[in-house]
Amino acid sequence: MEAQAATDQVTDLSFELGQDSSLVIHLIGSWRMHHGLPSVGRVLHEVNQSKPRRIGFETSRLGAWDSGLLTFVARTTDLGRSRNIPVALDGLPEGLVRLVELAEAVPEKKDARVKTQSAPLLQRVGTATINYAEGTEDFLTFLGGVVIAIGRMFKGKARFRNSDLMIEIQDSGVSALGIVAMISFLVGTILAFMGAVQLQQFGAQIYVADLVSIGIVREMGAMMTAIIMAGRTGASFAAQLGTMRVTQEVDALTTMGISPMEFLVLPRVVALILMMPLLCIFADVFGVAGGAFVGVAMLKLALSTFLREAWNALTLGNLFGGLFKAAVYGVIIAIAGCLRGFQCGRSSSAVGVAATQAVVTGIVWIVVACGIMAFLFNMLNI
Repeated sequence: MEAQAATDQVTDLSFELGQDSSLVIHLIGSWRMHHGLPSVGRVLHEVNQSKPRRIGFETSRLGAWDSGLLTFVARTTDLGRSRNIPVALDGLPEGLVRLVELAEAVPEKKDARVKTQSAPLLQRVGTATINYAEGTEDFLTFLGGVVIAIGRMFKGKARFRNSDLMIEIQDSGVSALGIVAMISFLVGTILAFMGAVQLQQFGAQIYVADLVSIGIVREMGAMMTAIIMAGRTGASFAAQLGTMRVTQEVDALTTMGISPMEFLVLPRVVALILMMPLLCIFADVFGVAGGAFVGVAMLKLALSTFLREAWNALTLGNLFGGLFKAAVYGVIIAIAGCLRGFQCGRSSSAVGVAATQAVVTGIVWIVVACGIMAFLFNMLNI
C-alpha cells in the first residue's frame, strides 16, 4: 500500500529502446494535471536522439490519471504522425485508448484555432506612429486642462483643499530630500572622478571644480532630480489616481460637480512646480560637495581652492537656467503621473501598469525637454 501511494504521488516517464528499434515510453506515477506533468519535449528529444521505427507505451507503474495523460498521449501521437512514426496504443489503459480514438474520430474545425500572424513592418511602424501621435495629443490636451485650472486658481475660482496642497508639498519636497541628496552626491563624485582621470594627464586638476560645478548646476542637478522624482513621485501620482478610478472616487467627484482636474491634479502640479527648483538647489549643493570630496581626497586640492574655483566658474545664467529646467521637469512629471492615473483601467492590475507608464512617459519627456532647452539655451548664449 505504501509503494502504491508513493507511485501515485510521483509523476515521471522513462524511455527504453527495444531491439526492433521501437521506443517504449514508461509512464510512472499519478498523471494528474495539478501534479505538474512531464513535457512532450522530452519525447521529442528522445525521438531525435534514437530515431525509432515505432513508439509504444508501458503502464505497469501508472497510478491515477486524468485528462492530463490524455493530452500527453494525443500530443505524442501527433508527434509520431509528423515524423511518420507509428504510435501503438495497446499498452495504455482501455478507457484512455477509447478517449484517444474518440478524439481522433472527430476532425478539428478549420477555424478552431486562432491564427496569429505578425503584421508587416510598415503596418507596425504606422500603428506605432499613430499611437505616439495620439499619446502626444492626449498629453497636450491634458496640459491645456492644467493651464486652465492654474488660471482659475489665480482668479480664486479653483476648487481644491489647501490641506491637500500642503500634504503634496511635504510628500514631494521634504520626504524626497534624502534620496535626492544621496544620488546628487554620487553623481558629483562620478563627474569629478571622470574629469580627474583625464585632466591629471595635463596637470589641470583644478579645472575639475569647473567641470563639476557647471555640469551639476546647469544640467545634471535638475535632470537627476527630475528622474528621481519621476520614479518616486510620478509613479505615486499615477497609483493614487488610478486607485481612485478603480474605486470610482473620480466618478463621484464628477457627479458632485467638482472638477477632478482642479481637486486632484492641481495640488499635485503646483506642489511639484514649487518643490522642484528647491530640490534642484539642494541637489546642486550636494553634487558640488561630491566633486569637492573627490578633489580633496584624490587630487589633494585644498577645499577652499576647489570651492573658490567652482564659484568663479558659475554664472547666474547657469543657476537660473537649471532652476527653470527643474520647474519645467516638475510640470512634466506631474502631468505624466496624473495623466496615466486618469487613463488607468478599472482593474487592480491596471494600477501597476499606469504607474509604470507614468515613469516611462515622464523620463522620456524629461530627456526630450532637456535636449530642446539645451539647444535653445545655446542659441541664446545662456
